[in-house]
Order: sequence, then C-alpha cells, then structure tokens
Amino acid sequence: MLLFIVGGTAWLLVGRSLRPVEAMRRQVAEITSSELDRRVPEPPGTDELGRLARTMNAMLERLQQAGERQRQFVSDASHELRSPLAALKARTEVGLAHPAGTDWPVLARDVHRETDRLDRLVEELLTLSRIGAAQDPGEISEVDLDELVLLEAEAIRARGEVGVDLSGLSAVRMRGPAEQLRAVVRNLLDNAERHADSVVRVSLTADEAAAELVVADDGPGVATEHRERVFDRFFRVQGARDRYSGGVGLGLAIVHDVVTAQGGRAWLADSPDGAEFHVRLPLTD
Repeated sequence: MLLFIVGGTAWLLVGRSLRPVEAMRRQVAEITSSELDRRVPEPPGTDELGRLARTMNAMLERLQQAGERQRQFVSDASHELRSPLAALKARTEVGLAHPAGTDWPVLARDVHRETDRLDRLVEELLTLSRIGAAQDPGEISEVDLDELVLLEAEAIRARGEVGVDLSGLSAVRMRGPAEQLRAVVRNLLDNAERHADSVVRVSLTADEAAAELVVADDGPGVATEHRERVFDRFFRVQGARDRYSGGVGLGLAIVHDVVTAQGGRAWLADSPDGAEFHVRLPLTD
C-alpha cells in the first residue's frame, strides 16, 4: 500500500511539474510561419522551465524579426525590379507601334541603360543573399586590402570624373571572403565618386586588433535627416550633384551587411567637408 501511495504521489508531482512543458509544446506545435508573433507561456520563477520558456520566446522574437525583414526585402526588390522592366516594356512597345518614327539608336541606348541597371540590381541582390550564409572554406583566403583599394581606385581614375587621393593608404592583410571584401571597397569608392565634386580620399590603417578603411569625398555630404538611413536597403538620396542616375540603393547596405557579418562595424562619421565613411574590420589569425 505504501508503495502505491509513494508511486501515486510521485506521478502527480511529476505530472504537475511537467504541465508547463506540455503547455509550451502545444503552443510551439501551433505556431506557423505566418504566426511568429505568438509566444509560449512563461512560468513564474527563475528555474530551468522559466529559462527554457524565455529562451524559446527570444528565439521566436528573432525569427519574427528575420521574417519581417525578409518580407520587406522581397517587397522592395520586387518594386525595384518592376521599374526598369516597365521602362523597357514601354519604350519597346512605342518603338514597335511606330517603327518609322522611332530613333532606334536612341532606343537601343535607353534599353542598354535599363538592362545595365537590372544587371547591377540582380548582382547586388545575389551578393546580399550570400552575406551571412555558411561560407565555403575555399572562399576564405588571405586578402590584401590595400591591393583591393588600388584596383578600385584605378577604375575611378580611368573614368576620369574625379581624382583619387591615396596618400593615407598603407599595406593591410587579413583573412576573409575576398569577393565580399572587394564589394565593400568597390561600393564605398563608387558611392564617394558619385557624390564627389573633385576628389575622393582613401586611407587604410591597422592596429593589432583591426583594420580601418576611411573613404571620404568633397561633395555636399549627407543631410542630417538621412544620416541614420544611409545603410538601409534601397534607400537613395538622389541629389543634384549625383554624378550618375539609376543607382539601386544597395551599395552601402552591402557594405554594412558584409562588415557586420565579419564582426566589424561601418559608420558615417561627422565631417565638415563632404561625407566620410568608416569601416573597421577585425584582424584574425
């Protein structure tokens, strides 16, 4: 009889203690990808069950935020893709409807410009999709950041629109994904070239912990109301001094995401003359 009493009491106590776990299991089983705003019940106290519930809710919060970012990104990308496609369709339809009155060389240049914009957009979308994903060990290599800067600076000099000041450049080597790091350098320099009046200034230094790349221009700078959004995806400030039209608004977002994925930091510094972007990347063995 005593054995039955002890066994029954143990069964009741175990069942009571596991009741919050069952409640959490039912809640998680009911959560779908469209209901990531739901949370599991959190029992009072700081015991293992309470910590488990809070950990699961924190995970659900991260999944909800990631889902919202993904939906916003797909919406923005669809809108950006639709604009050049609509322009291409409209111009070609007009040309086909009135072939005799169409200036076909001008139409060809317009089509080429829009397809070039589509090509840049698709390439940058693919770059963004790869950032943060598990990297193939073959993609990680020794990278000379100063050589990447020299390559991209030479492209700017070849276009002949602005000068490039590399007096602050020093040799820096680090391990990382070479193509993504080159995208960081290229997008920073392209952005500076687009807004510079006459010169783009680049410096690259390193200490024992990290490398710091600074890209500055002597253009109009970034308005105060836009400073917090310059790294947002698809955000563009199309000013009168913008040297090229048709930017897709992903360059600085790629810079931010690549640098963050490498454990670094990207920011826009205060500058009395133009815009000054800083990137700090940790140096690892």
